Amino acid sequence: MIQSCMEVKLDGKLRLNLSFKDMTAVPTSIQTISDLNELDLSRNRIRKIPDFIDQFFSIRVLDLHSNYLEELPVTIGRLQALEVLNLCNNRLTSLPSELGLLKKLHTLHLGLNHLEALPASIGALKELRHLGLSDNRFARVPNCLAKLTKLEKLNMDRNPLLSEQMAEQSSVMVSESFYLVRESALCEDCLKKCQIRRQKLENEEDANGTSYHSCPS
Repeated sequence: MIQSCMEVKLDGKLRLNLSFKDMTAVPTSIQTISDLNELDLSRNRIRKIPDFIDQFFSIRVLDLHSNYLEELPVTIGRLQALEVLNLCNNRLTSLPSELGLLKKLHTLHLGLNHLEALPASIGALKELRHLGLSDNRFARVPNCLAKLTKLEKLNMDRNPLLSEQMAEQSSVMVSESFYLVRESALCEDCLKKCQIRRQKLENEEDANGTSYHSCPS
């Protein structure tokens, strides 16, 4: 089965597609294919990623979405060539600090999990441009995101974000839409709308003595 699922892409990259195989565990036989560039294990029933994942030194894309993962092995931090990591739709409640060692990572999908916080080491992912955190349990935007200087898009849709103005009463709002983008990524019309909205919030702040820290776009 492993051999029949191997693909050589037009750019010469070696891809192993094991999606939709009804697997409950990662096959140990894939250890013999250490020169993989892309590994797709999505849409299975996998509960654990084995420690031998660190043997895939050349892997650039790792797709694990829609499984039953509750944790990740610390050895995932050794995938130094990894650029895209998809962990959406699992059962993750926490992440290992070793994720911060993935220096080439530019896309990280973590939506549809049970995360309440991110490890501070995420701030070390200096190449990260796209981060998906929707449908989790974040009450606040993680502080470590301020260190991601190349971040272009942050999706925090449908999180129970705590309203800072009402924090003492523990009021919670579920954010249906929450995105963070750099001004340089906006078209002229969208940038103008955001500036107008920001000015409106600042005027309300002056009038009501409240403080607003974000601008919806």
